Amino acid sequence: MGEKVPEIRIHDPTRDVTPEDLRERLLGHIKYTCYKDWRTATDFDKMTALSHVARDLAAARMIATQRAYLDSNVRRLYYLSMEFLLGRLLHGNLLALGILDRAREALRSLGMDLDELCEIEPDTGLGNGGLGRLAACFLDSMAAMELPGYGYGLRYEHGMFKQEFEDGWQVEKPDDWLRFGDVWEVVRPEYAVPVLLYGHVASVPGPGGEPRPVWRDWQMIEGIPHDLGVIGHGRNTVNLLRLWASRASEGFRLDVFNRGEYVKAVESENWAETISKVLYPSDSVYAGKELRLIQEYFLCCCAIRDILRRHRKRHRDWSRFARGNAIQLNDTHPALAIVELMRFFVDEAELPWDTAWDITVRSFSFTNHTLLPEALERWPVDLLERVLPRHLQLIFEINARFLEQVEARWPGEGERRSRMSLIEEGPPKQVRMMNLAMAGSHAVNGVSALHTELLKTRLAADFVDAFPGRFQNKTNGISHRRWLLLCNEPLARALTERIGDGWIRDLDRLRELEPLAEDPAFRAEFRAIKRENKVRLAQTIRGLCGETVDPDSLFDVQVKRLHEYKRQLLNAMHIVARFLQIKADPDRDIVPRTFIFGAKAAPSYHWAKRVIKLINTLARVVNADPDVAGRLKVVFLPDYRVSLAERIMPAADLSEQISTAGMEASGTGNMKLSLNGALTIGTWDGANIEIAEAVGPEQVFVFGHRAEELEALRAQGYDPRAWLEGDAELAAVVEAIRGNAFDRAHPDLFREIAERLVEGGDPFFHLADYRAYVERQDEVDACYRDPEDWSRRAILTVARMGRFSSDRTIAEYNRDIWRLTPTPIAVPNGNGNGNGAPG
Repeated sequence: MGEKVPEIRIHDPTRDVTPEDLRERLLGHIKYTCYKDWRTATDFDKMTALSHVARDLAAARMIATQRAYLDSNVRRLYYLSMEFLLGRLLHGNLLALGILDRAREALRSLGMDLDELCEIEPDTGLGNGGLGRLAACFLDSMAAMELPGYGYGLRYEHGMFKQEFEDGWQVEKPDDWLRFGDVWEVVRPEYAVPVLLYGHVASVPGPGGEPRPVWRDWQMIEGIPHDLGVIGHGRNTVNLLRLWASRASEGFRLDVFNRGEYVKAVESENWAETISKVLYPSDSVYAGKELRLIQEYFLCCCAIRDILRRHRKRHRDWSRFARGNAIQLNDTHPALAIVELMRFFVDEAELPWDTAWDITVRSFSFTNHTLLPEALERWPVDLLERVLPRHLQLIFEINARFLEQVEARWPGEGERRSRMSLIEEGPPKQVRMMNLAMAGSHAVNGVSALHTELLKTRLAADFVDAFPGRFQNKTNGISHRRWLLLCNEPLARALTERIGDGWIRDLDRLRELEPLAEDPAFRAEFRAIKRENKVRLAQTIRGLCGETVDPDSLFDVQVKRLHEYKRQLLNAMHIVARFLQIKADPDRDIVPRTFIFGAKAAPSYHWAKRVIKLINTLARVVNADPDVAGRLKVVFLPDYRVSLAERIMPAADLSEQISTAGMEASGTGNMKLSLNGALTIGTWDGANIEIAEAVGPEQVFVFGHRAEELEALRAQGYDPRAWLEGDAELAAVVEAIRGNAFDRAHPDLFREIAERLVEGGDPFFHLADYRAYVERQDEVDACYRDPEDWSRRAILTVARMGRFSSDRTIAEYNRDIWRLTPTPIAVPNGNGNGNGAPG
């Protein structure tokens, strides 16, 4: 044994690093990493070099963190998610390390602007929307709270897609975010995992002559892990996000190539690498559905194998597995991990079934994110039998044993058995992944109070009867360090100057801001900051859309995934109404508004793509009409993503959260906008409810039918025509859309949308909520005309958003489900190397 390295706890790991030190480190990486000098280095080189500087400063902490977890044998949390929407990493990592201002000064001494350099970095293309952004916020909070947590995801080569507009239509282009590599990742080939697919299951005699199932004639691919460090803000903790890339186990076939069969020589390599090529391949065709199933299993297999390997470093007794490992499923996509762990315990560890199932259930917990029936994952039995034959057998066995328990408790209740079964008899016969996840987890949570209540009473009532203590609520939260401290530096500085920096660690400290809502000087400062942010966004809009917008107009923002239940169409209908009003009365007094949209539609979601075309058509007509000039502007920002959201959120005046009540599980965009001082117009849905309760009713313009009222409307036989007949303005809006009053050369272009609203039954109640919506919009106008009142409400909104930090959410998960022990990390003296390696 060598001499023990002396260790100390460092509260500010970079306290001795000066701007001059950073400058020298930066120039060193320009020379030794980029092989250039400062004069010949490109901006990309400089961004890369600065990223390496940050990586260097995090390295000892990453090593020390993983070493501490191993040596202390801590209980660990593994967060499995198909998405991690991280955004750009450089700015946030400099902030987490505590060297952002010093890095800014170092670059300034070299004639560079840090913000401009950070703009060069591409967004990390590992997610699509709220699901992935939530996962990223959770990783941030776990590291900042010194909790032993890991993320597991896929290393998508192309991410979702890059959105462009051609003649107003969405066009999908590859998001080639990895084309120049990723400076932050570290490949770990020593932890490669074999993944088996296809083949068949044979029955062979076991040691005692009893038949045993054996998976044979499979095809093998490999999962190669790539690690990203998740740096805890102001802490020594650096947790890991481990991303898996697929590759062929055989690779390039030189013998085949030498026979002249050049395409065949790389077939297996190309096929294997396809698995982690693109986030969410279209499942509108069978091949896409099969690829998506393989993606999900690939993640599950790699993650479970890695967890088992890590556990076996300290234990050979599987009875301790659930005590040392908590596995959180972020929605149903990774639910096959339950089956994969059972397969290992039963087939390889040879545990008795009941023992294996008990350990599995105690290890897993599951978060549900949707109530929409069409969004609940189901996999055709014939597809599972083809791709994962052994896993299908296990699912059938899990289901048979589970239904025996249901029958024993509720004898003769066939309908209950049918609803709770993991198998939907069809046709086609399918596996219900939601039921699998609920049956195989010891804890199930929703993500807002209303969502959890609807989950328990509508979607999972039978499971609540069976497992009453299993279901709970964990309202989502956001990383305020990214969504205020990082993206709204002017407001963050103003808050810190007035109430100190305690809010950075404890967002509830923002309550100390409340008295300043009555201070005219602070209200004026708050308005000036908001206008500064609006000017900045206006410059972005000019660059992306070619439109000049007025920063003194009300910035009305709706940015989120485009889906019918999120009702971007209702927002567009309001724009049509305002446009028609001004055309009918050009002298009408109206508060100037800039309507700002950002959204992607799934490539195969044709109705949503038509709504995008409608909004872009409205923008073209409205923005060119002299009658509305200075009063209405409409912009649809292309390729909505994290870095664009960071520009939008600080500039928003009004947050549109207008989903059909009972449809939005939670929402987190609502939280980001409110935290940055936007007032909300919204339905009584998702986290809107809890935001309204927290910030006060005056700060939220609530409208529309509530979930129980819509349920009653459905039961009565909702007829959208009745709402049209009593509202001439609404009828005119629908007819303008039906006949495309904005482009007479294509009169039928939006007929499908109007027919969906009227003849199609208006399934998301646009017409039923329209009048309440536009009336509340008139109240928004009246409030905005009084800048002092608007500023007071906005400041109170910011001050009361403390409960929506993801730190609070993670604390609740940890208290009620994970039960991790916070583990402060000691590092060697200075920034030296540790004597361990991430595992």
